[in-house]
Amino acid sequence: AAIMTATLALSLAGCGGSSGDSKSSGSSDSSVANADKPLCWFNRQPSNSSTGELDKNALNFNKDTYYVGFDANQGAELQGTMIKEYIEENIATIDKNGDGVIGYVLAIGDIGHNDSIARTRGVRKALGTDVEKDGAINSDPIGTNTDGSSKAVKDGSIEVGGKKYIIRELASQEMKNSAGATWDAGTASNAISAWASALGDSIDIVISNNDGMGMAMFNSWSQENGVPTFGYDANTDAVAAIADGYGGTISQHADVQAYLTLRVIRNALDGVDIDTTPDAAGNVLSSDVYYYNEDERSYYALNVAVTADNYTDFTDSTKPYGPVSNQLDATTSPEKSVWLNIYNAADNFLSATYQPLLEKYDDLLNLKVDYIGGDGQTEANITNRLGNPSAYDAFAINMVKTDNAASYTSLLNQ
Repeated sequence: AAIMTATLALSLAGCGGSSGDSKSSGSSDSSVANADKPLCWFNRQPSNSSTGELDKNALNFNKDTYYVGFDANQGAELQGTMIKEYIEENIATIDKNGDGVIGYVLAIGDIGHNDSIARTRGVRKALGTDVEKDGAINSDPIGTNTDGSSKAVKDGSIEVGGKKYIIRELASQEMKNSAGATWDAGTASNAISAWASALGDSIDIVISNNDGMGMAMFNSWSQENGVPTFGYDANTDAVAAIADGYGGTISQHADVQAYLTLRVIRNALDGVDIDTTPDAAGNVLSSDVYYYNEDERSYYALNVAVTADNYTDFTDSTKPYGPVSNQLDATTSPEKSVWLNIYNAADNFLSATYQPLLEKYDDLLNLKVDYIGGDGQTEANITNRLGNPSAYDAFAINMVKTDNAASYTSLLNQ
């Protein structure tokens, strides 16, 4: 931890330094080229959607470019472990039809998204249904697998109280609507209805790559039928639903991510440090909630499992993280303008959790942020509204597809 903190402090010192003399409040410094202004990628890490290889050109666009997200693999492992432990602790009521098979269905968000891939792999690994493909756990959707004959997954097993149970992935699909939007809650709602009609009481567990899809399935089918449902993101409605039978979710510390998204920009603009030493306002972000990977130029928040045991601590997903909730002094951190987009204005996590947090932190950090909501389908729906980058001091970008960083950097290079 000490080494990590020291590395972080050095990295942040490197990205510090003014982007130029401040002008009038909220105006951009026209003396700084757009290509040299601070840039924070967030939520979607620039990478190859087929291989997962990071786009180092995008991550090194300039000396003040970083990515902010969360540790997808650590979170995926947590989700899988949470579900496995739930099955073990509730085995007497899980296997409703008594066939000795714990059947689950899986809502996959986006087959080309690193986070979705990680979560699918994490669930399959923990439940023993994983099959290797090209040197890694296969994350492809399988369609239906009623009899366990699928080659994309295998039957797992679990032994509880001296009795052995089979664990089977009965069905999975990418939740992509006809317009092309992924992580689609409406598609998930339709899918669970179709699965329930075909698979009936063999569905013992419902699993989702996120809470938006998970809650759609919970509200439309699994709550009424008493089937525990597990998601990811710790959205407020999902956390509240744990009291009504929602099995659990994972908090990716959105409060920490949102803070980092704007704070790395603030740091690059005026050199404010965010290591474990408090800043002038007393804000402290410690290494037990995030870490920095220097090679990837990326900040990762750590994840926490949210279950019936602790969900009351997570009921307000839009509450700023306490240790970094102090107002910066506008005389030393004058107002600056930031262009920030959300890839899909209809995405539950980003619109109902992440953006409200950003809107609270932007005031604390003296940042005037223009929020741009995309349609979740095309980059052009967003980039068409970045027609005057010279009007801004910095940029925070949430892409539709992880491959498309050049759609944005090309505009900043003009």
